[in-house]
Amino acid sequence: MDRTNTHKLIVVGASAGGMQALKRLVAQFPADLPAPVFIVTHLGPDATGDALVHVLDEAGPLQCHHPTDGEHFTKGNIYVAPSDRHMLIEQSAILLTSGARENRYRPAIDPLFRSAAVAHGNRVIGVILTGYLDDGTSGMMAIRRCGGICIAQHPEDADYADMPRSVVVNVGVDHCVPISSMGALLSELSRQEAAEDVPPPEDVVIEARIAQRVLSDLPSVEALGDQVPFNCPECGGVLWQIKEGDLLRYRCHTGHAFTSGVLLAVQSAKIEETLWTALRMFEERQNLMATMSTRPDGKSSKVLAERTKDAQVHIERIRAILLANEIPYWGSARITTVVN
Repeated sequence: MDRTNTHKLIVVGASAGGMQALKRLVAQFPADLPAPVFIVTHLGPDATGDALVHVLDEAGPLQCHHPTDGEHFTKGNIYVAPSDRHMLIEQSAILLTSGARENRYRPAIDPLFRSAAVAHGNRVIGVILTGYLDDGTSGMMAIRRCGGICIAQHPEDADYADMPRSVVVNVGVDHCVPISSMGALLSELSRQEAAEDVPPPEDVVIEARIAQRVLSDLPSVEALGDQVPFNCPECGGVLWQIKEGDLLRYRCHTGHAFTSGVLLAVQSAKIEETLWTALRMFEERQNLMATMSTRPDGKSSKVLAERTKDAQVHIERIRAILLANEIPYWGSARITTVVN
């Protein structure tokens, strides 16, 4: 693969707290930044992302917009992934795909980072900013393995420290800095000569191709890891476990992907949803039995009365679990690893 283009690329991932962090970062970019900037921030499928584009376009001298599929990118421009599309990078163009969600999001950070690493290798500068959980960790690992530069916002500087902390712990970074000094650092790094080029590992290439929907079959995921007795929470298919250092990830053959932290959080959310459904059904059943327990002649049905009491026991047990908050909503699950 020819990776001899003349400029570096900056890829940025952010989640919770991302708008303010990105605004502060973009404001620091000089007008002559010799690299294109690609940004993915987590958006719901109903959000357009236009507000973020407007804020970033006004924040600094560089033009910012949502790219179109197949658009050729140029240095000194900021490209923000649109809602409900993965943004991927080829040699000189941007791809927008409707591939399977990763870590419950589309756009997701990992597909952007992997595609950049495969296409541009040592010329990629990866940046992870504030956010929950650990989307972006696997993508940053791909950048490192392909010879690129890894940068994380210092966790103490982030509104939500999980994402940068995960990168620091699981990948290791070349620079861990606050937002206030990140713009100057990126400007300097984008002007330096690239390190020695490293051919992309085959597993990174496979995952990048999956995001493009070129691959979606059993042999592709079997080449990445081992099948495990878990089901994909998105489509119900079986999952394969992928181990990258201390980071565990999971993929199904249709393309959905999760880090272990996200998978656990999603399972917790589904358990909570199931418990609320069970609580409603037990309460409805109890009310129906209570109505039926008194016959038209005024005599109570002892069997139904006893079943009504039994239902109350189950109701109280389920309500106690929910009120104890033992099954947290997936979006608020946290990573508790501490950065030394």
